[in-house]
Amino acid sequence: MITTASLAPYLGGALALGGVAVVASRRRELLVRWCAWAVGVPLVTGAFWWGRPGAAAVAITAGVIAVMEFGGLMRLGRADRVVLAAAVTGVVLTAWWAPGQVLRAVGIGALAVAAVPLLSGDADHGLRRLGTGLLGLAWLSVLAALVPLGASALALFTAVSVADIVAYFAGRRLGGPRLSPLSPAKRWSGTLAGAAAGLGTLAVLSAPSWPMAVAVAVGGPVGDLLESMVKRGARAKDAGRWLPGSGGLLDRIDSLLVALAVLLVLR
Repeated sequence: MITTASLAPYLGGALALGGVAVVASRRRELLVRWCAWAVGVPLVTGAFWWGRPGAAAVAITAGVIAVMEFGGLMRLGRADRVVLAAAVTGVVLTAWWAPGQVLRAVGIGALAVAAVPLLSGDADHGLRRLGTGLLGLAWLSVLAALVPLGASALALFTAVSVADIVAYFAGRRLGGPRLSPLSPAKRWSGTLAGAAAGLGTLAVLSAPSWPMAVAVAVGGPVGDLLESMVKRGARAKDAGRWLPGSGGLLDRIDSLLVALAVLLVLR
């Protein structure tokens, strides 16, 4: 059984090795990104060590930040963002306190999101606001899965992150056909290399299973392309600018979101 305690040494070792590689590279942007990881990894690991309350806290924090970034990209008003953030928070709390009622919580959240443009009588942009809000709810409520999955979600995030990094560097070096017009820099060669690295990470973490493997190999790249589509539609390079080396939080967890959804379906 995967536990946070069993994962902690691997995460600490990977962080240390990454620090050595970054120092050797002498690239400032990599050093900035590593510093952000050096702060974030212990905080998230400590929260998961706490159990379901910690996982819920991580999910709610990430969900609210992601809603604000998503709302900014899609030009949602303050009321739309607040209600969407409340809906995502409600789904996460339900996953913690009453797991059997999660679908009901999603339904209530969808009604609340729909009510904002309807009650405001927005005939010009109401349909866009409604569709955008429901997409945000479906996309970001998946963070509620962090609560029941616990350490497995932490292992999944680690594997997806390794796959992302390897896919980026391998794609640039190997070249070949593009993965999608949505993200011209991504190549099939990099995606396949990243998938192999992600599966190897699952094996090292003693977390291999076919649902986890599909989540990493398929869900991760699809999640990355989904955010690329959203950003291209918004004509934005990053979801935010506050996270050193990564832009915004959505830029960091985009692959994880769809990977979590795939894992939930397959489990």
